[in-house]
Amino acid sequence: MQEHVVVVGGSSGMGRALAAELVAQGSEVTIAGRSPGKLSAAGRELGVRTVAADLASEADIERLFATTGPVSHVVTTAADVGGAYQPIGTYDVHAARAAVDSKLLGPLLLAKHAAPVLEAGGSIVFTSGIAAYRPGPRASLLAALNGALASLAAALAVELAPLRVNVVSPGWVDTPIWQDVAGDAAPATLAAMAERLPVGRIGRPADIAAAIIALLRNGFVTGTVLHADGGHRLV
Repeated sequence: MQEHVVVVGGSSGMGRALAAELVAQGSEVTIAGRSPGKLSAAGRELGVRTVAADLASEADIERLFATTGPVSHVVTTAADVGGAYQPIGTYDVHAARAAVDSKLLGPLLLAKHAAPVLEAGGSIVFTSGIAAYRPGPRASLLAALNGALASLAAALAVELAPLRVNVVSPGWVDTPIWQDVAGDAAPATLAAMAERLPVGRIGRPADIAAAIIALLRNGFVTGTVLHADGGHRLV
């Protein structure tokens, strides 16, 4: 039976790279995202099924899995973290709600509604990030959310067994989100980090796609965080 993978956040960045590689390997892929324009363009170019869904909406997630049929694996790379970058002294919790919904509650709801349609041997992969291990100024909430995903995956790996639940933790990856985070300073910021990393370069979306696929394919790995960070935790 052909493998069917649902990629939430598959219309851009790391999710899109993952969807493209899975298609190249012969998998059936469904991508979901909240931007209809990006979703339609990615669906046409990749030749995959698309479903408009916001990870922060339980109704959207429930509707997504009501239409997929049986699923082999579910991956989420989606996140809305712009409001999470704030100095603690003037923190606006309301502005950060979207980050909590998309980065933590969304993955939890994804597991809730994906588990009933996942096939035997299936798995779920969440995407966290280096902020949990090398936090910086203004990123306290993002560090907490990324760290929480490791605990969530471990708990779900026990509760949903024999389904597997894992996390991939990227380092700095050259994706469009850096324009939102650093603006015109993005190229220089990335270049400076590349010089510090043991691997001598910034990550590419294809690097993270390969790490996620490794988690999908290895049926003996569950409750684990796979670090694809170029050695960032070491410097």
